[in-house]
Amino acid sequence: MNARRDYRGNKVALFDGIEEGGIRASASYSHEIDEHDNERAVDGLQDRVNLLKRLSGDIHEEVQSHNHMLDRMGNDMDSSRGVLSGTMDKFKMVFETKSSQRMFTLVASFVVIFLVIYYLTR
Repeated sequence: MNARRDYRGNKVALFDGIEEGGIRASASYSHEIDEHDNERAVDGLQDRVNLLKRLSGDIHEEVQSHNHMLDRMGNDMDSSRGVLSGTMDKFKMVFETKSSQRMFTLVASFVVIFLVIYYLTR
């Protein structure tokens, strides 16, 4: 009977980790697998965080360069507006002081020159 008990003890020890549908890992082995999986997950997340950090830095630099370009463009537009305003004031003075026949001649010559340039470039 003692031999039978030893046989059962060996059988239980042999099949201790087997459950229905598969093998159950021992606690220490399972803990090692979990730590390894966690380390891989942490490494993957760290890579993603580094990628997002570089990407956000690149976006920040791009936004700064665009803002600088828009500021320069706004300043250029302001200076152009000043020049055009001065030119329009001069045209107003010319049209107000000249006779209507001279003004008609001036406008007609601008229209003719415009049409000639238009047909030559077409």
